[in-house]
Amino acid sequence: MIWIDDHQPLPPTHLALGHDSDAPGLLAAGARVTVARLREAYAIGVFPWYSPGQPPLWWSPDPRMVLPVAEFKLSVSLRKTLRRFLRTPGCEIRIDHAFTEVMRACATAPREGQDGTWIVPEIIEAYSAWHRSRHPAGHPHSIETWVDGHLVGGLYGVNLGRMFFGESMFARRTDASKIALAALVAFCRAHDIALIDCQQATRHLASFGAREIPRPVFEAHVARMRGAAPPADWSYHPGLWAQLGIEAAPAHDTEPPA
Repeated sequence: MIWIDDHQPLPPTHLALGHDSDAPGLLAAGARVTVARLREAYAIGVFPWYSPGQPPLWWSPDPRMVLPVAEFKLSVSLRKTLRRFLRTPGCEIRIDHAFTEVMRACATAPREGQDGTWIVPEIIEAYSAWHRSRHPAGHPHSIETWVDGHLVGGLYGVNLGRMFFGESMFARRTDASKIALAALVAFCRAHDIALIDCQQATRHLASFGAREIPRPVFEAHVARMRGAAPPADWSYHPGLWAQLGIEAAPAHDTEPPA
């Protein structure tokens, strides 16, 4: 175990614990989760993940789960859901309208194979501060599903250059998080963001086309993309759905979403 303090940089990722350990991918422990530390970590593909009562833990899994946006699997049922969503008044996608609320909702959402939450108050505070900073190289964003003025689902993650690191999602209504993920994929396709980092493998993410790649391949991609100019316009408009082959239906169709 490598321990660091606030004045030490993160160690090289090849020093992360291997598959013969109890915590494969664990790189370091310690130091506060600050905006500066998060910028350092994401620039090399490292992320914090720890439970209440633990010190900050910093991870670099190998292999790494990623979703190539060109390989996104849009099921027949989700395509139908998206079409109903688009033609129903009061249904919309918003970006960065309620970032901290999205994080808090993700903190209470159930997780595949996990008990409790890793989105502790320190994490919420640090990511929210980074989001507010509007750093020119990139910062966290939220993709939100709204129905009749109510936030019903969404996700958040970190943008650096032309890279997006997905963090967590939640749903208060059936398929609301899937709608947000599809919206993110459409946005990424429109803005030349080729990969969405998913961190670790789950069956849910694999069903959308996510797959594992070796850590060196992932890090090489991050190194290329982090220096590119990030998207200048983080707003959402219905025309982006064309990236998924979906067109908005006439406004008079009021069939409710599934």
